Amino acid sequence: MRQVQLVSLGTMPYADAWNLQKRVFERVQQDLLADTILSVEHPHTYTLGKESKREHLLLSEAELRAKNISLFEIDRGGDITYHGYGQFVAYPILNMNHFYHDAHRYLRDLEEVVIRLLADFGIDAHRKTHHDKRKNYTGVWIGDEKICALGVKFSRWTTMHGLALNINTDLEYFNGIVPCGISDKGITSLAKLLGTEMSLSLVEEKFAEKFADVFEVEIHRAKTISTEEI
Repeated sequence: MRQVQLVSLGTMPYADAWNLQKRVFERVQQDLLADTILSVEHPHTYTLGKESKREHLLLSEAELRAKNISLFEIDRGGDITYHGYGQFVAYPILNMNHFYHDAHRYLRDLEEVVIRLLADFGIDAHRKTHHDKRKNYTGVWIGDEKICALGVKFSRWTTMHGLALNINTDLEYFNGIVPCGISDKGITSLAKLLGTEMSLSLVEEKFAEKFADVFEVEIHRAKTISTEEI
């Protein structure tokens, strides 16, 4: 069975994690490094994907500085989203030549990982269908509230970026944006649904377990990525 390494980065500024992602991506794409998942918690950050509209950022530059929120325009798909403390973020960097060539299936598989993860906490999560078949809601939902956002990049069938699952997240920070460009739906978190905070390390364990099941791989935990490797 194919192995995927999982590296826990702890809390890391978005810029540092993005630079690491790009270096790992190049090595994975060339088959010089194993398929890798980076898990991380970011300080307050808004990221704008390739489909973002600037008007979906509701705060001025002065307000961003006052709230200590970083802003990045990045190369993933999707619109604007928030990363912050108490949020579980996973960046699977996979050479999909080892798996399958189907970007749509990949997104649905990531959603399935999160749906199964949340089921272990007694949460009935689901995908959401848009009434307009030309459009699509990505991510994982609880009713009309999104709990997990997805945004990925494919290049020569290698993936980067990934998903952000709200665990103990301060949802007030979503008020500074139109999350994922969707103005008529809400945002929720696992802590809000359960009425208590949850351990991010436990969530990571559940994520690794469900990822292994859905993608039919073995997860190997690595304490770090050697600088010689990247």
